[in-house]
Amino acid sequence: MSNPMSRGPSQRQLRVGELLRHRLSEVLLRGETHDPDLDRASITVSEVQVSPDLRHAKVFVLPLGGNDTAATLAALARNAGTLRRQVVKGLNLKYAPALKFIADQSFDRMDETRALLSDEKVQRDLAAGEGSHEPE
Repeated sequence: MSNPMSRGPSQRQLRVGELLRHRLSEVLLRGETHDPDLDRASITVSEVQVSPDLRHAKVFVLPLGGNDTAATLAALARNAGTLRRQVVKGLNLKYAPALKFIADQSFDRMDETRALLSDEKVQRDLAAGEGSHEPE
């Protein structure tokens, strides 16, 4: 029998995470928190990871242009209770998951990877490796 800790999220976790992501995006877009800091910010909710018991959710966010990430995270944390209530409205969930907001670093990592791959030395190494398909 396989170790349950080594498996990824269940279909239910993925489905609930996507429902929460979509609903949270709507709430933020409509300014339903009535917080001026959040109302004037354009925030991308890139992913929501839900715990197996569906009581906790990590919400990965990125403000437009990556500006004022710390201030955006602070405003989201300050409004976590309101957002939690707004997000679960209309969703048929037994529990309203606690929301923990985290800055999404994946876009930064993609930029770093692109920069690395465009580096002259890396390009030279890649070009040299194209002619050789035999194992070393």
